[in-house]
Amino acid sequence: MRRFSSTALGLFAVLHARSTLALPQGTPPAGAPAEIPTFVYEYAPVVWLHSKETYNPADIAQQLVHTVPRVNFAELDTPPKTLRDLDELNGLGGGSVYLTSKDDITTNPAWLNGVAPDADGKTNDAVSAVIVITDKGDGVVDAFYFYFYANNWGGIVLGLEVNNHVGDWEHNMIRFRNGVPQTIWYSQHGNGQAFTYNAVSKKGKRPVAYSAMGSHANYATWGFHEHTIPNFNSPLPGLLNDVTDQGKLWDPTLNAYKYRYEAATDSFTGAAGFNPVGFMNYVGRWGDERYPDSDPRQSTFLGIDATAKFTSGPSGPRDKQLNRADVCPANGNACIVRPILMPRRRRRAVGGGQ
Repeated sequence: MRRFSSTALGLFAVLHARSTLALPQGTPPAGAPAEIPTFVYEYAPVVWLHSKETYNPADIAQQLVHTVPRVNFAELDTPPKTLRDLDELNGLGGGSVYLTSKDDITTNPAWLNGVAPDADGKTNDAVSAVIVITDKGDGVVDAFYFYFYANNWGGIVLGLEVNNHVGDWEHNMIRFRNGVPQTIWYSQHGNGQAFTYNAVSKKGKRPVAYSAMGSHANYATWGFHEHTIPNFNSPLPGLLNDVTDQGKLWDPTLNAYKYRYEAATDSFTGAAGFNPVGFMNYVGRWGDERYPDSDPRQSTFLGIDATAKFTSGPSGPRDKQLNRADVCPANGNACIVRPILMPRRRRRAVGGGQ
């Protein structure tokens, strides 16, 4: 066995530590684990869950235990899948595959509730987050922080319960330049808001996200968020409301899968350790398909689809524009990067906050 001097070993350790501060350019060798730069963790968001949150972050793998894949409500004849091979369902229906609850969700089975973080912000025995980095060249790195919940409660609109669905993916994205955070995206109901890094609240260096009760939409402030008008959140209650506060603090980095995404090949490489790639390539949905109006669990107002009590589960991380041009996804809305936090309601929000 070849032996190295303590000096040589010390030099190697220093060089290795420095190498993690900047994302290597180019594609790593086939089969090599992805390197995640330390700044991705150093500036990773922390999430305040609402003090009355029922549907906490959930273990991603457990979603497969409690669901079966269906297309047009018919169960697929296929062996049970794991996070390693979930993408095998792509050939059996593509985006029309729905991971459908084995239970009647109106009975509120316990697995929908997820795992509340402990005093350290960790979801014990539940890997409930995914970190994905995309190297865009010229020192620009996009870091996506995905948050998974087993269930979404859509809220009450004009006395009607709407937009409930099994499975929920939300995310922040931070754009770095030479390891320095520049801007951050907060996902909210198919759109969201972008801010400069300097504008948002932080715990130390880490941006703070506030997860709305039930819907888990991410906001940069606590309080009321009326979001009827796209790209505008009012701090006063209105037709479509979210509410956030400082309930339990969650640190998603403590239990997360980690990947590097290569846009040129549309492929994922897992970091060292157990980071299965199959579920990242899955293109189907992570919950039940919208129940038809004939289903006794479903209800709508005058048959208007937007008022459906139960809607379809969401697509996963790979569908969130991992190679987007701006910090905002391209969805037809203007990409407004706000240099200040928006106004918030002055009095304490439901459940507290400060």
